[in-house]
Amino acid sequence: MNYIGSKHKLSPFITETIHRVVGADVSDRVFCDLFAGTGIVGRSFKSKVQKVISNDLEYYSYVLNKNYIENTRPIEAKDHLIAELNALPLQKGFIYRNYCRGGQGERQYFSDENGQKIDAIRLQIENWKKQGSITEASYYFLLASLIESADKVANTASVYGAYLKHLKKSAQKAFVLQAADFELSSGKHQVYQTDSNTLIRKIQGDILYLDPPYNARQYGANYHILNTIALYDSFIPKGKTGLRTYQKSRYCSKVWVQETFEDLIQNASFPYIFLSYNNEGLLSPDTIRKIMSRYGTYSLVSTPYQRFKADSDRNRKHMSNSTEEFLHILVKD
Repeated sequence: MNYIGSKHKLSPFITETIHRVVGADVSDRVFCDLFAGTGIVGRSFKSKVQKVISNDLEYYSYVLNKNYIENTRPIEAKDHLIAELNALPLQKGFIYRNYCRGGQGERQYFSDENGQKIDAIRLQIENWKKQGSITEASYYFLLASLIESADKVANTASVYGAYLKHLKKSAQKAFVLQAADFELSSGKHQVYQTDSNTLIRKIQGDILYLDPPYNARQYGANYHILNTIALYDSFIPKGKTGLRTYQKSRYCSKVWVQETFEDLIQNASFPYIFLSYNNEGLLSPDTIRKIMSRYGTYSLVSTPYQRFKADSDRNRKHMSNSTEEFLHILVKD
């Protein structure tokens, strides 16, 4: 998925560093990915550890991680379910009416046909759930498949804060539901959708990985369409971009971020803590060092990182200047 702050390319660096600090064998460890996003880092430890705890405030993230982290056994009749959903006739549902040019408004997050396809599939998944004809594991597998497949044909410049005036090439392609296949595992993993500072007081483990928002961008606003597809609830979209009401994170606030971060570190019942943060974040490296050093032995590693930046004017992506990705390490006393 096109996702701000995705750790897909940085995952090897993060994984190698964690193993170097904690040890090569982590099979008896509990790993927590507290700001999971699309779950990339948690997925990389799923088959290595005894248990993964995954959490994120956003519902689309919860759906993705219920599939990629919590699902551990094969989905029954997976190919048949995907084929049946792909064969559905179009329906003019909530997405078409509110987020396609042919609907009630002028928004164009999807082509008219793709919006109707998303509606048809989402409605059928919910019908199957209500009828009891699919399991919970299948439900989240199909929802995750829909979210990722919809993202591939979205008419945006990477995030959903705005849509493009004209349909870009990828948005003109016909929507095809593709399976969000997950790694099988013998572990029993847990996925939450709650405030991180609340959850940290209720869980414990061995390795805590933190990847909070770096700046003032709220994920609830940037990915509101994915939440709407996942929840498929009834509300009145606000403004030109069709926003839904969303919960704001204190990690995106200059006023609250320092106090909130220290509260998290102080209350973490994990001996090993790893924080991903870059040099453009609201918290300075020195502030992070001072806070983490109060609770144990602190160290720092970093790597240069070329990030992509959306260019809405030219409707393409270009490479921005290199940034520095820091991995702050704390071994708690």
